[in-house]
Amino acid sequence: QVQLVESGGGLVQAGGSLRLSCAASGFTEKINLMAWYRQAPGKQRELVATITSGGSTNYPDSVKGRFTISRDNAKNTVYLQMNSLKPEDTAVYYCNVLVWGRKPSWGQGTQVTVSS
Repeated sequence: QVQLVESGGGLVQAGGSLRLSCAASGFTEKINLMAWYRQAPGKQRELVATITSGGSTNYPDSVKGRFTISRDNAKNTVYLQMNSLKPEDTAVYYCNVLVWGRKPSWGQGTQVTVSS
């Protein structure tokens, strides 16, 4: 069973930075796609960033230029560097990992709160 452990959330002032981490374990296959999603109160979960096994990344316009996703394949870990944070970035952030041959797995979520 794929297990994901997230860390790095917290409270930060607008304009500040946070770095989220998500470590995956419990499998021997390679990881295909890794991603971060977020869900604000009363809103649907939305995609924040993706990174392929080859390192290609993708972001929605709302975070492009401010957020950076990266991965360490040796550690089975994905990161999300968030800069120039805004109050509207406040949400629970979830990592999502697709291991070859398995269903997508979700992390437990980590709260990010940006104060104005």
